Amino acid sequence: MTEPLWVLRSRRVVTDAIGPAAIHVRAGAIERVAAWDDVPAGAALEDVGELAVLPGIVDTHVHLNEPGRTEWEGFATATRAAAIGGVTTLVDMPLNSIPATTTREAFAAKRAAAAGQCAVDVGFWGGVVPGNTGELAGLVADGVRGFKCFLIDSGVAEFGWVGEAELAPAMAILAGLGVPLLVHAEVAGPIDAAAPGLVDADPRRYATYLASRPPAAEEAAIALVTRLCRATGARTHIVHHSAASAIAQLRAARAEGLPLTAETCPHYLHFAAEAIPDGATPFKCAPPIRSAANREALWRALAEGVLDLVASDHSPCSPGLKAMEAGDFIAAWGGVSGLQLALPVVWTEASARGHALVDLARWMAAGPARLAGLARKGAIAAGRDADLVVFDDAAEATVTAASIHHRHRVTPYAGETLRGAVVATYLRGQRVAEHGHALADDRGALL
Repeated sequence: MTEPLWVLRSRRVVTDAIGPAAIHVRAGAIERVAAWDDVPAGAALEDVGELAVLPGIVDTHVHLNEPGRTEWEGFATATRAAAIGGVTTLVDMPLNSIPATTTREAFAAKRAAAAGQCAVDVGFWGGVVPGNTGELAGLVADGVRGFKCFLIDSGVAEFGWVGEAELAPAMAILAGLGVPLLVHAEVAGPIDAAAPGLVDADPRRYATYLASRPPAAEEAAIALVTRLCRATGARTHIVHHSAASAIAQLRAARAEGLPLTAETCPHYLHFAAEAIPDGATPFKCAPPIRSAANREALWRALAEGVLDLVASDHSPCSPGLKAMEAGDFIAAWGGVSGLQLALPVVWTEASARGHALVDLARWMAAGPARLAGLARKGAIAAGRDADLVVFDDAAEATVTAASIHHRHRVTPYAGETLRGAVVATYLRGQRVAEHGHALADDRGALL
C-alpha cells in the first residue's frame, strides 16, 4: 500500500534561497520540493501562508547528562525542550553523564537510558580520555559519530583531559576511522599564569571570572590542535569558540586547506561581558562570554565562514551548583542553559545585522549536520528527512521561567526579549511540538 502524501507549503520556504514552494512528504521523507501550486489531488495539505519554513535545527553540542546526573538534565526534558525550540536532531556530549561515553560498555548504558524517551532524534559523541585509544574503533562501530576531548580539566572526574602525548595517537586513529575530533580548546598554562593576580579579587565580580580565563588559553590550544591536525590529517573541530584573537589562526588553517572547523554559541553572539551583572552566575561558562567588541568579531567570522556553525552548548546543572545565592563566579558550575532558545537568540542578533534566514539554516542546520555526518538532516531537499520548522520570524517574546522547558529554569536568557517564534516542529513529517508545547515524548530515533 502506498504511503499517503502530505504537503506543507509556504510563500517562504528556506532552501538555498527563500521563496514559495510546496514540500511533498511521504513516509517521513521529503519526496520533492515543488512549485507552490503543485498539490496533487488527494494529498493532505497544510498551508502556513507567509510563515517561514526552515529545515529542522541540528544542535551538535548538548549535554544531556543521563544516566548518572539526570537531576541536571535528561533525555525526556531536553528533547521536549528541543522540539519546542525547533531542534529536530541533537548530538549528546560524552561527559557529565555517569558513566561518561568513553567505552563501549558505557555507550550501551547511554543508549539504554535514552530508549523510548526522546521527542526528537538523538546522536552521540564519544570521548577521548587518557588510556581509551583501544576503545575508539569499537565505539565508532557501535555508532558514535565522532569524539570530544578536553585539553584542560573538564570539571568532572569521569572525563580526564589529554595532552599532546595522548592526543596525537588518538587523532591518528580517528583519521583512519574518518570521524571528527571535537576539541574544548583551552589549555592550562595561561589560566594558571592568571591565577596569582586574582587571589584577592572579588569572586562576585564577572570581571574576576573573565580575567581567570584569558584569550591566550584558547590561542595556545588552537595552535596545538592545528599542528596535530596538520600532522595526522584528522578532521578536527573547535567547539564553543569564544576568543576573537584566535580567529586569525582559524582563517590561516582554512587557507592552508586543513580539515579544521569551528563553531561558536548563541551566548557568545548575544551577550557582552560589560553588561553581565556581578553575582549573575547563570552567565558563567567556559570559555567565558567576552566583550562587545569580541562579540562583533565573532559575527564577522561567522559571516565570512571562518566559523562554520552555531551550536547551543546546552550545559545545565542543578540550581544549587550555580551558587546563585552567594553569586560566586569562581565556585559556580560553568555552563549556559539555552537549548530551547538557541534559534530565536541567534535570529535576534542575525536579523539585527542584516543576515537572512538562509544564513540561519546554514549555520544551525546544514553545518551541524555535515559535522556529525547526518546526511539525511540539515536541508529541505528531496531525500532528506522531513524535519521542518514553521517559524514566525517577525514575532517577539520575552523569556519567562514559565516558558522554559529544560529540567531547570536557570538561564541567563530570562527576561530577554527575543525575535522569532517556533509555531510548529515536524520530525519526519510528524508534528512533535506547537506553540510552546511538546506533543510527543517518544518519536525520536537514536541515530
